[in-house]
Amino acid sequence: MDNETIHIMWHILSKLNRMNKIGGAHTEIKNLGKGLPSSLTSTNKGKKRIKEAIKELISNEFLLTKPSTGEIHVSLNPRKLKDIREFIVQHR
Repeated sequence: MDNETIHIMWHILSKLNRMNKIGGAHTEIKNLGKGLPSSLTSTNKGKKRIKEAIKELISNEFLLTKPSTGEIHVSLNPRKLKDIREFIVQHR
């Protein structure tokens, strides 16, 4: 995994942790890219990197998914909070 992907993952996890989106509290998956630099959010290459980072977080079970109101919603996995917070501190 490259540094940019790790930075995107860090941003997403930090944001959800600050917002306390854990377990039953969730947000739409499209909100995860908000706050990232426009060089990522406005280019196809950047959007692809954001999607890859989200897929990585889901496959590591850091994010839980939930279909809701026609959109996919995500939250932090409460069983992985210790690992998530270690990741956030380690990659600060």
